[in-house]
Amino acid sequence: MKKSYIILIVIVAVILCIFFWFKGTYNNMVNTRENVAAQWSNVENQYQRRLDLIPNLVSTVKGYAAHEENTLTEVINARAKATQMQISIDQLDETTLKKLNNVQSELSSALSRLMAISENYPNLKANQNFLDLQAQLEGTENRIAVERRKFNDVARNYNSYIRQFPRNILAGMFGFTPKPYFEANAGAENAPKVEF
Repeated sequence: MKKSYIILIVIVAVILCIFFWFKGTYNNMVNTRENVAAQWSNVENQYQRRLDLIPNLVSTVKGYAAHEENTLTEVINARAKATQMQISIDQLDETTLKKLNNVQSELSSALSRLMAISENYPNLKANQNFLDLQAQLEGTENRIAVERRKFNDVARNYNSYIRQFPRNILAGMFGFTPKPYFEANAGAENAPKVEF
């Protein structure tokens, strides 16, 4: 009789240990995935901030450089593409992140050409509104870089957590999938050439 109670207690203890391990592991996976989602929102917020600045910048430049219509149109079209590209955390994978990076790179390239126009227009370069928008845009670009780095850190923590054995079995059972990282654009490893 006493032996059967001990066996029953051991079985219950083992079942409780397994239950609490499953519960703790699952909850940690949920928490780390939510951290990734929250950081992804921070990245999107900075992208949105840049998108919100562009119409003001374009209208300011348009007043001084009306015949630069081609560049202004490129910026407007690139902004429209970027605005249409909405990715939820559940859709985030290597392919969608590459598409997002391509769209954001097109926008950055168009903005660079727009900023280069200002060199040809001294009145535009002296316009306080343009200077303020330019400073805000530069600050936003820095914020985007910071948030992307933070996203990579959070995604790395999440990915390593769900890939470790035996958690990887539980992650597979409950649909926790690894998240991709932001990577430098092609050619970013090469220093720009400066010629005088």
